[in-house]
Amino acid sequence: MFLILDNRLFFSATQRNRDCIGDVLSRIIKKGSVLEIGSGSGEHGVVFQKRFPGIIWQTSDPKLVHRKSISSWIEYEDLTKKMPQPLEIDVEKIPWKIPLRLAHSLQAIVSINMIHVAKWSCTEALFRESGKLLNKGQFLILYGPFKICNKHTSESNYFFDNSLKMQNDLWGIKNLEEVCDESKKNGFSQEDIIRMPANNFSIIYRKVS
Repeated sequence: MFLILDNRLFFSATQRNRDCIGDVLSRIIKKGSVLEIGSGSGEHGVVFQKRFPGIIWQTSDPKLVHRKSISSWIEYEDLTKKMPQPLEIDVEKIPWKIPLRLAHSLQAIVSINMIHVAKWSCTEALFRESGKLLNKGQFLILYGPFKICNKHTSESNYFFDNSLKMQNDLWGIKNLEEVCDESKKNGFSQEDIIRMPANNFSIIYRKVS
C-alpha cells in the first residue's frame, strides 16, 4: 500500500522493517558507497543515508514514478548535498550503467523486497552484475521472504506467494537454496542468514573470487 503526497510514495512495509534492516547493515557497511537495486519509493534510501552519514547511498530503479519519488524524498529530507540522485537501472539490462565515482567507491550492493516481485532471470542478473562490480571481500545483501528447502516458513508467506503468482505467474517467493546456488556461480559465498520480523530474512553474500 502507498499514498501519494507531491511525488513522494509511501510504502507501509518500510516503516516496519527499516530499523531491523538498518541494524543488519550497521554490522557490515562502514564506509564507501552502497548501490541499492530496486529502491522503490526511496524511503529506505533516505533513512539509511541519514543513519549512516559516513557512506554514500546510491538508489536506483527502472520506473520513472519511483525515481521521481526518490528525488522528492531526497529533497524533503534535505539530503541533496549528500545523497546522489537515483540511477535508472533495470536489473536485467546489463551491463548496468553506473558512474565511475560509484564503481571506484562501491563497497556493497543491497536489494530489499525485490526478487520475489520479479522473474528468476532478474535474480540471475542481480548476481551476475554484482559479481562483476564487487571486489573480493565485499557484500551483496538481500532482504525479503524466502522458502527453505522449497517450503514456506509461514502460512502467511504461502498466501503471499499465491497472491504474487496471481499478479504474475513468473513472480513468487524464491527458494533460498536455489538463490545460494546462483550466488556460487558468480563468486559469492553465503556468509549469514538472519531471521527478521514478519517471516523475512536478511541474506549476506560475500564475494570470495
